[in-house]
Amino acid sequence: MVGFKFKIVLKIIGVVAILGLLSLYFFLDPSKVALFPKCPFYSFTGFYCPGCGSQRAAHQFLHGHFLEGLKHNFLIGLLVLILSYQLFIFSMKTFFNKDIKNLLHNSKVTFGILVSVILFWILRNINIFPFSFLAP
Repeated sequence: MVGFKFKIVLKIIGVVAILGLLSLYFFLDPSKVALFPKCPFYSFTGFYCPGCGSQRAAHQFLHGHFLEGLKHNFLIGLLVLILSYQLFIFSMKTFFNKDIKNLLHNSKVTFGILVSVILFWILRNINIFPFSFLAP
């Protein structure tokens, strides 16, 4: 019984933390406020990492500016898709007691996502049209 209550408390803390973080990104613009950390990879190397621009993209997504958010980081679209899928799987299992096979637990899908992220990382650092569109 104690373990069950502890899990509920952890889930509540997690939800509150996520909502707090989302509200921070909603109310504060990372491009205008120095509160948000800068990318250490970019600071040291001058190259964009796969996550560069994702804070600005999250801010734009939370305001409903999806195309503007994608301009900052195209991978945020993939992230939203994956998180939505995970939420769907979780909801089906929790609320409807349906055990659906999670496609993300397939090694080929995981490898495909990894290859996509690495290709994005390389291509966004090529300063030639059309790859320059991938830079934040």
